[in-house]
Amino acid sequence: MDASSYRRCLLGNYAAPDIAIVRGEGSRVWDDQGNEYLDMGAGIAVSSLGHAHPKWVEAVSTQAATLAHCTNLYAIPPQAELAERLVAKAGPGKMLFCNSGAEANETLLKLARLHGGRKSGEEGKVFRIVCAEDGFHGRTFGGMSATGQEKIRKGFAPLVDGFSFARLNDLEDFTTKVNEETAAILVEPIQGESGIREAGDEFLRGLRQLCDDRGLLLMLDEVQCGIGRTGDFFAFERSGIQPDAIAMAKGLGGGFPIGAAWVGEAHADLFEPGSHGCTFGGGPIACQAALAVLDVIEEDGLLARSAELGAWFRDRLDSVASTHPKVVANTRGRGLMIGLSMHVSASSFVDGLRKRGLLTVPAGGEVVRFLPPLNVSRAELEKAADIVGSLAAEWNLNED
Repeated sequence: MDASSYRRCLLGNYAAPDIAIVRGEGSRVWDDQGNEYLDMGAGIAVSSLGHAHPKWVEAVSTQAATLAHCTNLYAIPPQAELAERLVAKAGPGKMLFCNSGAEANETLLKLARLHGGRKSGEEGKVFRIVCAEDGFHGRTFGGMSATGQEKIRKGFAPLVDGFSFARLNDLEDFTTKVNEETAAILVEPIQGESGIREAGDEFLRGLRQLCDDRGLLLMLDEVQCGIGRTGDFFAFERSGIQPDAIAMAKGLGGGFPIGAAWVGEAHADLFEPGSHGCTFGGGPIACQAALAVLDVIEEDGLLARSAELGAWFRDRLDSVASTHPKVVANTRGRGLMIGLSMHVSASSFVDGLRKRGLLTVPAGGEVVRFLPPLNVSRAELEKAADIVGSLAAEWNLNED
């Protein structure tokens, strides 16, 4: 597929792609020229079971042949089952389903406004949300407004009012940004788009205490780092805290669009009939896809596997970094959410990996992201590390 034909009827919000992916199986994909690639990006942490997993395919195709869509004016049994399964993992509370991570975050933003109204007894008086600098919460107007990256916000002013930004892992800065108008704090336990930057456990515990002391909601965006990617079902679990709300999406559907928001039981009653809605949210096919993902994660022990293989893979990448320090600075991340911090252009390095048959994802701060399927094999990770090492060696020679 040439760039001109691709651009003929599509807006230019994405750069013209270099390849056209037409088929996938497990952790491998093929382009329209028959070239095979090892997929270490998984659609940016979406294809959690890899491509065309038999159980996922059966769940989706069977539901599609039975009932593809049903309005939320009627009960949708798979939706209720999925809600129960997710509440069991997140804690006592209730779920709302939508179509994407941005929509899930919009739900959290509305929750914060509702909480502020209840807290103050007056709508619009307590409404501000403190977010992390360099965070990313989507490209809707609310999501952009909550995103602490100028490149995402540029060109769309005026944005939604009511957002302040503080430095990640700086509890004092967050505390300073909280005032009498603040309703909530929203952060990612691991920032994906800005380069796999972790919120420390002590920092998250400090935010929990700050929210408790000031009557704020602690809302976590687990869209990219959740659903088993870090070795825990949710990335925040290691810190031992309990948030008030969680946004999730990406890996939840295993490739089928779905977003979800969990709201803790103390605040779930803030949503009443008519306060929020989504035509396609929690549809039968999306929920069956998500249920298949949960089944495979549990049946195949993918949480422990993600932790084990992720640690092993990061060690392999650490070896590349120590061998080629002029090219690779260091590694970061947890489980199968790993970043390779570069001394060279991350985008150019990603392009070089693609030409060698390895698909990865660039991120901010000159970082290459590795977000493979949770069921990726050790042999596939070994091959990926070898390709990274080979390209780093070539670039190291060029640097010399």
